[in-house]
Amino acid sequence: MKPPSAHTSADNITSSSTGNFTPASISKIEDTGLSQLWLQDLVLKILYFQGYLTGFKIAEEIALPFSNIVDLILDVLKREKFVEVKSSQMGLGEGAYLYAITGAGIARAREAIERSQYAGPAPIPLQVYNDAIRKQSRGRTTIPVPSVRKALSHLTLSEKTFLRIGPAVNSGTSIFLYGPPGNGKTSIARAVGDMILGESMYIPYSVYIDGQVVKIYDSVNHQIAPVDESQSSSGLRSGARRDPRWIHIRRPFIMTGGELTLAGLDLVFDDVNKYYEAPFQVKANGGILLIDDFGRQLVRPRDLLNRWIVPLENRIDYLTLHTGRKVEIPFDVLVVFSTNLPPKDLVDEAFLRRLRHKIEVGDPSYEEYREIFRQVAESKKVAYRDEGLAYLLQEWYIKRDRKLRASHPRDLCDQILDISRFISKEAALTRELIDLAAESYFVEL
Repeated sequence: MKPPSAHTSADNITSSSTGNFTPASISKIEDTGLSQLWLQDLVLKILYFQGYLTGFKIAEEIALPFSNIVDLILDVLKREKFVEVKSSQMGLGEGAYLYAITGAGIARAREAIERSQYAGPAPIPLQVYNDAIRKQSRGRTTIPVPSVRKALSHLTLSEKTFLRIGPAVNSGTSIFLYGPPGNGKTSIARAVGDMILGESMYIPYSVYIDGQVVKIYDSVNHQIAPVDESQSSSGLRSGARRDPRWIHIRRPFIMTGGELTLAGLDLVFDDVNKYYEAPFQVKANGGILLIDDFGRQLVRPRDLLNRWIVPLENRIDYLTLHTGRKVEIPFDVLVVFSTNLPPKDLVDEAFLRRLRHKIEVGDPSYEEYREIFRQVAESKKVAYRDEGLAYLLQEWYIKRDRKLRASHPRDLCDQILDISRFISKEAALTRELIDLAAESYFVEL
């Protein structure tokens, strides 16, 4: 089968006057950028897997308009006796007809399933996807100081750390967060996400590459956003509807940790279903990818970092199909590396040079620790007392030479709540409850 050309569909992309990308309307099969034979196979697989369906339901399943597209595909399949009409309701049009696959259709569907079991929304040609991501690129943002302070207001940070986070966010490139565990690196990354991900964007359900399908939309990692109809119709012909193969989402925030491997950063081919799952960085396009616990992956940190050199420098990534062909994908991702390990144990100077912003998130000072404890105690309904905190610091930190951690107030307050409920006492910062909480929380290493 001849691969379809993406030229027609690529030219079909429109942008609103405000610069927001809006998928153009499609009114004929050529607008999809896919061949009619490929779409026929997709319809047959849908009917093979699901049984009897109305024309409107088939159109919904493959995310294409019924009029002038799905109806024409069904007409051809009926003439060639691959599908048949099982029932029709007068006055409701062909979209309400109930269609079923025939014996000949089952044979053809099985041939198509041998190539790929994908049976979902029709994909977008690769070039169309690439153009759309570039048009929706965040680029260099300008988030003013008040907005940054508001986004970080729930965290107690030194002014030095705050003044490093703001420029890092505005750079839109890469951030390396490092420091001891429990001081809020992941919380900072999430706050960064809240700062820049208030916007929304369009992504396709899937992408078509040389006859192969790559699933992009992930219901776990992508959050659907409501569509502003006045905005979504901007740039479209009067009465036209946008291409339903695109889904409107909040800009993604995707977090991966110790499970990350080199294989997980390339196209993942499902040998059983015979289609691809997009890697983390493609799903994060237009948003943030947080690599948490960096250095604790099964793969060597140096190998992982080498994999990021080209995307971070050129804002382009190269992925490999199982046929060996490499494809180019835009890399419009703010990558945040977060680690508890010393940087010297993970990276060399050459790679650190490629990471634009390095931010150390250190232990809080005594005054910062007090402010964190006061805020946490108030939010968790634990009665705060300065003398209780002074006792905690003296007995459980200073005397034992223990480091302060920003996460300790939250955990100790939770311990106090658990204990106070059990012994039926008020949750408060008393010596008795502090000792019981600390004894069951801290472990001498």
